[in-house]
Amino acid sequence: MSVTGQQPRVRDTGTAAAKITGEAVYLYAFDIAYEIPRAPLRELLGQPVAQFIPDATKKSPRQLFFYRPQMVRLPPIERFGPRGPIRVERSIKLLPVGAISVMVRIPFSVDKIEDLVGYHDIRFTDGSYLYDEVRDLAEQVRQELAPGLIRPVKTLGDEEAYTVFCFNAPLRDAQGNALSAEDWFLGNRRAVASLLTEEPDLQQLSDQEADESSAKYFSYYENDIVVIDWDAAVVVDDPRSFDETLYIIELANVQLAELEAYDRILDDAVETSYRDLAGKRFKSLRLSSTQRELREIRIDLARLQDELGNITKFFGDWHLARIYQGLATRFHLQEWQKSIDEKLRTLDDLYQIMRQDQMNMWMLILEASIVALFILDIVKSIF
Repeated sequence: MSVTGQQPRVRDTGTAAAKITGEAVYLYAFDIAYEIPRAPLRELLGQPVAQFIPDATKKSPRQLFFYRPQMVRLPPIERFGPRGPIRVERSIKLLPVGAISVMVRIPFSVDKIEDLVGYHDIRFTDGSYLYDEVRDLAEQVRQELAPGLIRPVKTLGDEEAYTVFCFNAPLRDAQGNALSAEDWFLGNRRAVASLLTEEPDLQQLSDQEADESSAKYFSYYENDIVVIDWDAAVVVDDPRSFDETLYIIELANVQLAELEAYDRILDDAVETSYRDLAGKRFKSLRLSSTQRELREIRIDLARLQDELGNITKFFGDWHLARIYQGLATRFHLQEWQKSIDEKLRTLDDLYQIMRQDQMNMWMLILEASIVALFILDIVKSIF
């Protein structure tokens, strides 16, 4: 079993002798609500909804656990891409954290790795981009689910996108001999780095950038490897084994999208709290409203952290857990979490200041009432 990038750097030409086949997989995560009810749906966009169950192709203990979201597969569509007609497969997963994940799969067959750079932002011959079509699809899902959502968003926000290039194993050399996935990777490391960084001219990349962008890689068998970067990944494996790795990447991408969404919410909440403290310090009704909003945000964040932890639990599969940890590092999930925790602590401090202000205000009112009663008693005794 191989582990990650401790091998010496291999200078390569980036060329692959045999034709490369596989599929480009596009993952788009959208935040659409505070929460999606767990009650099973029967259909979505006219298609039946089922529970997604990933296959565990690597040897795993019996207690292996995966979160199983609701999922709908849409009928495939035929489009014309830059290399001719292509078959586009689409699926949608519903996550209880209030997010949906749209997966699009497009097969490819190319002569060399560099030919795949154009698949990052694929454009069809009618002038439309894949991203625009996916966003329209996500909007249709949001509108159809809106009546049953808990606090749905008014408008669809920015998506979190990730691209995975899945290469069918085994890969072969010019003589048709099968190569181990790790040998293939080390022999084409610069080309893989150019694909991950969307750089069409692989010679433009520095050695440092090529090494850095391809540093996170994981292998289990001789014929599989996963190379992870912040915006894209390369997966080499038997096609039957793609789904479990793609699912781990998809969950990490959803986790990032939700953390970004709540970070924006906290930014707005902190700004509002600063404004209230500066401009409306002694208005009790406004302070009570702000305190109530801060309490709700704190509850929301606690629920979010619990739900995100639930959907990314991997009990019993060490290899997939390694891949997830690599993704968490590339996505800076811990940094996002720390940023949210710091803003939450800031809100807690503001919450305490508001409570103290409110207590001081009520004490002032109470003291003024006592003085008024005392004066009234003196006036009454005089007259």
